[in-house]
Amino acid sequence: MRTFPIVVPCHFGLEAVLKREIIDLGYDIERVEDGRITFTGDAEALCRANVFLRTAERVMICAGRFKAYTFDELFEGIKAIEWEQWIPKDGKFWVTKATTVNSKLFSSSDIQSIVKKAMVERLKSYYKISWFEETGSEYPIRIFNYKDEVTVCIDSSGDSLHKRGYRPVAGKAPISETLAAALIMLSPWRKDRILVDPFCGSGTIPIEAAMMAANIAPGMNRSFTGEKWDNIVKRSMWYDCVDEANDLVDTSVETDIQGYDIDRDVLRTARKNAENAGVAGLIHFQERPVRELSHPKKYGFIITNPPYGERLEDKETLPAIYSEFGRQFAALDSWSAFMITSYTEAERYFGRKADANRKIYNGMLKTYYYQFLGPKPPRQGKQGKN
Repeated sequence: MRTFPIVVPCHFGLEAVLKREIIDLGYDIERVEDGRITFTGDAEALCRANVFLRTAERVMICAGRFKAYTFDELFEGIKAIEWEQWIPKDGKFWVTKATTVNSKLFSSSDIQSIVKKAMVERLKSYYKISWFEETGSEYPIRIFNYKDEVTVCIDSSGDSLHKRGYRPVAGKAPISETLAAALIMLSPWRKDRILVDPFCGSGTIPIEAAMMAANIAPGMNRSFTGEKWDNIVKRSMWYDCVDEANDLVDTSVETDIQGYDIDRDVLRTARKNAENAGVAGLIHFQERPVRELSHPKKYGFIITNPPYGERLEDKETLPAIYSEFGRQFAALDSWSAFMITSYTEAERYFGRKADANRKIYNGMLKTYYYQFLGPKPPRQGKQGKN
């Protein structure tokens, strides 16, 4: 089976997490860039990446890479790509997005137009036709132009991979599923440890944690544009991949995952989302303000997305919220806390400087992932001595 470069974008700042996921799936990394990983794979790898990667935004075939400083060079570079390998005679193709950074060619709309024209010229010559009906399967094209290097991709995912299918309605200021999964993977939390989200909203962090604990692949219950690419991927490969994912699921796992919020309605949504994800029995949701955050057990984890105060009227409440959160956390003997926020005064009001923090871009919003580390639990063999 032939191999090709597969480009997988992610949130800026999460490249190391996605890289580890790809390696764990068994594939070789070819290239690491800001917000993008390229690895070598085949048609099966394309399926497995869509179904199993938790922190990827989408999975794309890299059709070509070249330098372009002028629109003529862009046209010729696109025309030189062997599009007939990827797009059949009746295929529907268009440039769904073109992003350009630090490049001489900066007009996204012009790039989109020229790429489409060059593709048509190439395929007209190959298929010996002057008009494309485009009534067949869809082949969305995405262009990345960074420092005058053009990366040309065909998107196999369709809807962004953060759309797992379990969250039709989100709460206020929702965190994406892919980002929530990454935050958990950036912590030392494992399924045998307690996890609490005191600002759980529509439940995304607890649900992603429960899916990890039960080994539920994030993409096993949704569809992908590439499923209709019979010229590239056999339909049976998608079925085999979902079968592989189903065989790994274990919803009987014992775990302690809890989500708290003060909004009764949003908790109702969280419970429905957990049910849709198949993990309702693994999460305990409770209406509880952060000032009542407590737990009798030791060595637990808090992973949360507290209010940022993006609206002016909300900013006034932030000092009290972060102060209450910090006081309650200080009383949790031996616990660790991880929070993502754009609130610049978070550490001040939390009452403790973070042991570490990581800059992550949540869309265009710069946030920091603060990590307040507690002690490791004693090893099982040593507990009797403590």
